[in-house]
Amino acid sequence: MNDGFDAIDDLLASVGRERPLPPAAERRRLREELALSRAQLAAVLGVSASTIAGWERGSDPSGEVREKYAYFLDSARTKLTPAPPAEGPADTAAPAASAASAPVPEAEDAGADEADDMGDTDEAGDADDVDVLAVAEPCVLCGEPARHRVAGFAQHLDPAECHPLPVPETPAPEPPRPSPRPAPPHTRTAPPPPRQARRDTPRTARPDTPRTVRVAAAGRRARTEDEPGFIAARVAAAVAAHDGDIDAATAALVKRAIPDAMELLDRTRLGGRYDVVAHPAMPDVLHKQSARGPDQIWEARPKWTRPTLPEGRHEVTALDINGAYLSALKTHLPLGQLEHSTGFAHDRRRAGVHLITPPAWHHEAELPNPLGARDEPGPLWVTEPTLRLLQRLAGPKYGLCEAPEIHESYTSGSTENLLEKFRTELKDARDRALAEDDDVTLEYVKAMYSKFVSTMGTSNYNRELYRPDWMHLIRAQAFSNLWMKAFKAYENGVTVVRAMGTDELHVIGDWRAVFPEGRAVTEVKVKDVYTVGTDEQEDPDA
Repeated sequence: MNDGFDAIDDLLASVGRERPLPPAAERRRLREELALSRAQLAAVLGVSASTIAGWERGSDPSGEVREKYAYFLDSARTKLTPAPPAEGPADTAAPAASAASAPVPEAEDAGADEADDMGDTDEAGDADDVDVLAVAEPCVLCGEPARHRVAGFAQHLDPAECHPLPVPETPAPEPPRPSPRPAPPHTRTAPPPPRQARRDTPRTARPDTPRTVRVAAAGRRARTEDEPGFIAARVAAAVAAHDGDIDAATAALVKRAIPDAMELLDRTRLGGRYDVVAHPAMPDVLHKQSARGPDQIWEARPKWTRPTLPEGRHEVTALDINGAYLSALKTHLPLGQLEHSTGFAHDRRRAGVHLITPPAWHHEAELPNPLGARDEPGPLWVTEPTLRLLQRLAGPKYGLCEAPEIHESYTSGSTENLLEKFRTELKDARDRALAEDDDVTLEYVKAMYSKFVSTMGTSNYNRELYRPDWMHLIRAQAFSNLWMKAFKAYENGVTVVRAMGTDELHVIGDWRAVFPEGRAVTEVKVKDVYTVGTDEQEDPDA
């Protein structure tokens, strides 16, 4: 009888062992000795360059991508292993070649990783900025299709393929001079002094002074303003790929919004002071309580309507707050793993989530509750922006409520500028699109920042960044920004009628004296105009 043994064999056959991976230093050495950038390897494995950097610092992939990464490392080691020498006289250069191909010591490579993390790069490190393009883009030097991107710009790697337009030069007139004596056969004519050789124009001013171009910052590099950035190049490539069909190009760009946003995040973090931790361990309060249920964090999302209005007919204007999530990217975000603490004290150098007993709110007739519509009393978990808003309103400047009581917190050291370069790139692209009536770029940028925020938590559409704490904090910052706009209107004599979500405010009165009208992120636009109430009835005894 082999029934029991057969069952054991079947059980063992169903268990798959993960392929072992070499140490972190060895992973990086194998890639660099093949002269491959992180971006090139990331494109083949279907991950981002920052994910490759994490693996080369010690984190391990899992599942199918682990198998692919292990296969790459095994193949790279085989390719780099020298072939056995042929029989014959000993090669005196063999020891030197063997020493050159020896593995880099662990401690030395770890130091290189640390230098990368602190943003210290040299010319050799620029190899990581070369990306292989799936769709050819115009070369920034000659305008012809190129298959590689260097430091964010499409270029030809082979100078023979690049044919920049010649720049005509007008040589300076030379004064007449006597014919030189012929030099002896064994002598050479001395070259001109280096200063003269490098000078393109004479010192005297000429009417045809060369034109200048404006230079703008591009991460840790500089570029001229006429060079296409990441977003402009993506849009141009999509329009070209769809033969000018605007609707098709827009649909394709929106579909790629999440991976493109992650690539843009990687680019804007080059040389950054802080490393973005993609998958830190989260406390239980940030884990979903069921497969489709929420976690324990309360998002103070306003959904408020003013309970009463004076008698009569009133014209209400529904205002749309432009780029609410885009503006909210500037908020205090925790950098590392959240740490637990208890007590009432609040350290403003840290950020995270807090269990608080909220203060009573006595202004519901005129202003929404900063916590939104909440029926259940007692303590609740709130985010950093919500806590700071309540503390601000409890301060002497406003005095609208008591200070919240903090029971415990999960926080980490924070910065308000972690996503600032990422936000600025998106904002500048949005501003240019508005100025040029470029609806394709406008929809693409909107999809990038809105999907970036909505999928950085537990989402199947973005598995490169798992930060549900960031998602809650950015959303809460958008709600806080909307509440402060409502309060600004109230302070200036404008009646607030409704506050909805992150970007909708209904008001009665001269709102243009409070908010500038337009489509920029610092402006508001009219979403709807309607009337409420009825005309006052005439007194029949009058």
